[in-house]
Amino acid sequence: MLCLPNTIAHAPYSAVFLAVTIAPALSQSNPARTPVLVELFTSEGCSSYPPADALLARLLKDQPVPAAEILVLEEHVEYWDSLGWHDRFCSYLFTHRQSHYTQRLPTDDNYTPQMIVDGTDQFVGNDSAHALRAITQAACAPKLALNRSSLTFDGNQLSGEVSLTPSTKITASTDLYAAVTESMASTQVQRGENGGRTLQHVSIVRTLQRIGSSSDAAAKPLKFSATVPKDANHTNFRVVIFLQRPDQGAILGVVCSDRAPRIHRTKVPRFNPPSTSALDCAPQNPSVPPTI
Repeated sequence: MLCLPNTIAHAPYSAVFLAVTIAPALSQSNPARTPVLVELFTSEGCSSYPPADALLARLLKDQPVPAAEILVLEEHVEYWDSLGWHDRFCSYLFTHRQSHYTQRLPTDDNYTPQMIVDGTDQFVGNDSAHALRAITQAACAPKLALNRSSLTFDGNQLSGEVSLTPSTKITASTDLYAAVTESMASTQVQRGENGGRTLQHVSIVRTLQRIGSSSDAAAKPLKFSATVPKDANHTNFRVVIFLQRPDQGAILGVVCSDRAPRIHRTKVPRFNPPSTSALDCAPQNPSVPPTI
């Protein structure tokens, strides 16, 4: 079952920032893998949510595609709150982001659960076979590596700066985003389609914003600060930053501030990643970054 809304809301982005330096390379944490960003648009009010979240958690924990370092974002939309349960993680921000994807990718409307890989491939969020194909294909494309610096965390204030290495070739400006996520959380749902269930979450996005552009970061280091939600567990945080082509196009680079803590989850069936050759992925030189 897919959850399809009757109306779609829009809203501006909220604030969060991270300090990084960008250079052409592979994954910072694992040089043998290319970082790939997986976004899941979901809602606690949608009955199809639990299998999709289990898949997202498995992708993050098991890293089943040898060529990819999988980084994930769980973005909760708000249009299912009308079904009787308020999703405490939902925001107009994520509905707005999903709606922007809907305008560009081959889908007629917003729905949940929806998974999007590297900003270019969308599909039903519990389709593990499609997820593995998309991630394997995305790992064939070279990326710009984002090299993070240490963050300053004071109370609920997060601060840092971002810059591009002088060797990065810029032919068109791209968008730089940062997302603050809670690594793990659970919710006991009392009402709605998931009433009576305890839902498990991973990498829940709490704040997300376009913090600048590749051109801004190339001129000089950019300093940023942001307020982390007061209800968030500050010891359970990661920051994910990524470069994306304008109009929410392809992801050109992504990195997280640290590795997620070990995830203790209900077991779900394991799956085997398809071979790269099965996808007819043409060999590319990973040392050559994409032109932006």
